[in-house]
Amino acid sequence: MKALVVEDVKKMVVKDVPDPTIDENGVLVNVKANGVCRSDWHVWAGDLPISQGVMGHELSGIVEEVGKNVRNFKRGDRVIVPFSGSDGTCPHCQQGHTHLCDSFLVPGLAYSGGYGEYVAVPLGDRNVIHMPEEVSFTDGAALGCRFMTAFEGIVGKINVQPGEWVVVYGCGGVGLSAINIATAVGANVIGVDINESNLDLARNMGAVYTINSRENNPVEAVKELTKGGADVSVDALGISQTCVNAINSLRKKGRHLQIGVTTKEEAGFISLPIDQMVMNEIRLETTLGMPAHRFKSMLPLVAQGRLNPGRMVNREVSLSEVNSIFEDMSNFATTGTFVVTKFA
Repeated sequence: MKALVVEDVKKMVVKDVPDPTIDENGVLVNVKANGVCRSDWHVWAGDLPISQGVMGHELSGIVEEVGKNVRNFKRGDRVIVPFSGSDGTCPHCQQGHTHLCDSFLVPGLAYSGGYGEYVAVPLGDRNVIHMPEEVSFTDGAALGCRFMTAFEGIVGKINVQPGEWVVVYGCGGVGLSAINIATAVGANVIGVDINESNLDLARNMGAVYTINSRENNPVEAVKELTKGGADVSVDALGISQTCVNAINSLRKKGRHLQIGVTTKEEAGFISLPIDQMVMNEIRLETTLGMPAHRFKSMLPLVAQGRLNPGRMVNREVSLSEVNSIFEDMSNFATTGTFVVTKFA
């Protein structure tokens, strides 16, 4: 099959590689769409270790083959492969927190991922989701990581309520997802970014106000718009400036959701205004993916058109274009999201 293979930091090459094979519990998926995610950029840029030659963890496709023990899927089924895979044996899985599985069966990390024509998903009955006919492969790819992570954070962790003010720092894929989801539950959403094209997309995804943080002090602007501060802030980027600004944008008893992970510059550590957070009783939450069983709460909203992951897709691309997209990500020059649908 054709695949985009990581050979070194900032070096990926499209080449022919052997087709993956499944065992008796696996499901072989013919990939129809795979999202180009900033998490992959972190590996490409050297922020995270390279563990697989073929990355890609936002994928949807058609079942090509199933192992003899697989009961829930058959050849021809339309499916999504959530990035937070699990084996069902650890304490987190047994408590229902399968996205925190100690085995962390992430496509593109634990096994070859969606930047190839086929993916062999281990323990298929656990780690593959049926996709409704109303959901396109492109939308399904978006749901596999960024959208489901934002959904779990906005709905499951922070529990955004109708009428609340939500400010989202970073209007890339996960930030746009958070804007769309918070809007769908009735919140008033503010998008913050340095890229006017991203802010246009933020408005298209439901933001009632947008702030260009190159031209305005975002904390002051948020406090003026909300008459005192947002109820919820989201850092969807993971750099010191966006994280601290997001927290500083909150009113007393506000809730901060951290989705973005850091770059090599922060190396996993960001200094927070802890005294201010204590005095104002600011709550901090984090989120990483979503248990597979929670997809049944999200998929009907997409099928009904109440959630719209496809609106943030800039264009469909080929494997050979991914390198240049990562280059643009390094300069914060991308707008919206990109989905690989061509594997030549």
